[in-house]
Amino acid sequence: MSLSARLAELGIELPAVAAPVAAYVPAVVHGGLVYTSGQLPFVDGSLPATGKVGTEVSAEDAKSYARTCALNALAAAADAAGGVDRLAGVVRVGGFVGSADGFTGQPGVINGASEVLGEIFGDEGRHARAAVGVAELPLGSPVEVEVTFRLA
Repeated sequence: MSLSARLAELGIELPAVAAPVAAYVPAVVHGGLVYTSGQLPFVDGSLPATGKVGTEVSAEDAKSYARTCALNALAAAADAAGGVDRLAGVVRVGGFVGSADGFTGQPGVINGASEVLGEIFGDEGRHARAAVGVAELPLGSPVEVEVTFRLA
């Protein structure tokens, strides 16, 4: 089954590629891989929430924002690769969680990204990963995700 057919089966429509907020491009193709820049959970050009996970933003909400970040990364990668069906799998996910003091649930938050990529790619969605707590993220976002995809 093609990736576009799998997305349709899951009822997932990829968003438009988010415009960069600084001096970078959303994704770059190199050596059989597509590297995405860090993606924020933009929905129609806006962040659904700002603040630290563990105080202003719940871990459950942040997990859903990580899912949105992963879909934004998939859209950026597909655009750079010349179409979603050119993507064959996921190599690595890097997740960053704007964390309140004492919050240690970063892996659970970034599961939002990992789980949706697994739903979409199946076994080819298994990946290496980092889930890191940080003091601040761009624009006050609670979460940011970068993904490395393998080309078909």
